[in-house]
Amino acid sequence: MTTKTKYIFVTGGVTSSLGKGIIAASLAKLLQAQGYRTTIQKLDPYINVDPGTLNPYEHGECYVTDDGAETDLDLGHYERFLNVPTSQANNVTTGRIYQSVIDKERRGEFLGKTVQVIPHITDEIKNRIQILGNSGDYDIVITEIGGTVGDIESLPYVEAVRQLKWELGENNALVIHLTLVPFLSAAGELKTKPTQHSVKTLMESGVQADVLVCRTEHELPEDLRDKLARFCNVTKESVIQSIDASTIYDVPNLMLEQGLDTIVLKKLDLESNVPNLDQWNAFLQRHKNPVSEVTIGLIGKYVELQDSYKSILEAFIHAGAENEVKVNVESVHSEYLNGDNAKAMLSHLDGVLVAPGFGERGIEGKIDAVRYVRENNIPFLGICLGMQMAVIEFSRNVLGLEDANSTEMNPETKHPVINLMEEQKNITDKGGTMRLGAWDCEIIKDSIVDGVYNSKIIDERHRHRYEFNSAYKQQIEEKGMLATGLNPETGLVEIIEITNHPWFVGVQYHPEYKSTVANPHPLFVAFVKAAQQHNKKK
Repeated sequence: MTTKTKYIFVTGGVTSSLGKGIIAASLAKLLQAQGYRTTIQKLDPYINVDPGTLNPYEHGECYVTDDGAETDLDLGHYERFLNVPTSQANNVTTGRIYQSVIDKERRGEFLGKTVQVIPHITDEIKNRIQILGNSGDYDIVITEIGGTVGDIESLPYVEAVRQLKWELGENNALVIHLTLVPFLSAAGELKTKPTQHSVKTLMESGVQADVLVCRTEHELPEDLRDKLARFCNVTKESVIQSIDASTIYDVPNLMLEQGLDTIVLKKLDLESNVPNLDQWNAFLQRHKNPVSEVTIGLIGKYVELQDSYKSILEAFIHAGAENEVKVNVESVHSEYLNGDNAKAMLSHLDGVLVAPGFGERGIEGKIDAVRYVRENNIPFLGICLGMQMAVIEFSRNVLGLEDANSTEMNPETKHPVINLMEEQKNITDKGGTMRLGAWDCEIIKDSIVDGVYNSKIIDERHRHRYEFNSAYKQQIEEKGMLATGLNPETGLVEIIEITNHPWFVGVQYHPEYKSTVANPHPLFVAFVKAAQQHNKKK
């Protein structure tokens, strides 16, 4: 059997969090830079249908695509590196696989057959892996398999890879195995045994790694590469070193130096060229050589876990490079912030971003933060819940509606300035039921955001249930907080600004999801610029 699309599978061994997503994205970047149409998908072995109901402490940020899929945060890396949108087809979970197979069984598609992991679950996995390849849009599909080889939940995925590799035929599929070569300081040496065991575990499932990518804190000596090649049944040139980098954006160049793209293309029987990384390296140059720096406060309730706000932190890196400024992000836990300590915690900052989130924990701290920056002319960006907090703060302290709140926090509030969206009122399920994906927004002329976007209609990605209550729009606008972005179909308020403030913007959507290396998000670029100007005034 031959196929036009080539497949690369990325598995991980020894430990999780080795950076399979970054390696997959870096390889994809190198292949894309050689002219190959490349995409990446993530197979997640958990039984949740998607990560939409998972606590950020469990799984980091939930990333949302244009088509409204709630997905793994690795898809954010894929988009940021490749500058190509992903979709529902780029993230598959065990929950979705089983749900699909069970639905087919209920419809009678397997009538008379006993439904089993092999072949029914593995066939479903193989079908999902090939959806992107069969679309005709891609030359190469990279599939990252979540978890670690040897995990019970990963076994059906590894078995599906084994079958596909055989079915697709020689030179059409290969396996990259990412593993750890730890340094034992007591012995003063790097150890290969964890990698050997990991490769052996993969082989027990019938899959031979074609390329080894070895995560390490120290350079791999030649004799150690020889040893790994010999014991793991790969050629020496297929042992790739992935040494710790100062930034994830260095990894494509590190993989280029190691020849990862060359060996992969050789094994797939494809032509290898010198990748064009001019734009990428220009970004890196600006990122690593800033002219000035600013400090921006990130106010949230998950700040101790960086992955919870991954896309926001990366958007600051992109916007910082665009402005040739280093953005220092200072995490401020909203639970420990109040009116008494706001000055001590926020006065030194050049800008403040109030982060998205759900639930009432830490809400009053966010409201106190908004009040401080509004009254002290510090540049402000509120995202989703952050925008809602700005509306509540303004309603309480400028309009004098002391009880103003969101019905999410207080269903009995006398002034529900933030209210449940009409179409959400009869929904009881939590998973996949929010307003999700890309929606249009019409921008009011001569507003801050009009100058930011330079476009009358924009589309941005959403993930929310509650909205600005339009019943309060007139009285809020009369006091100087303007609705400067509206959904053209529903009239839903998407953007608010304060007119007598240097830079105060709140958005109901998530601009961070669309920021990439090639296209830094204009809202973050403008916010960082405003922080820069505030810093100069200080």
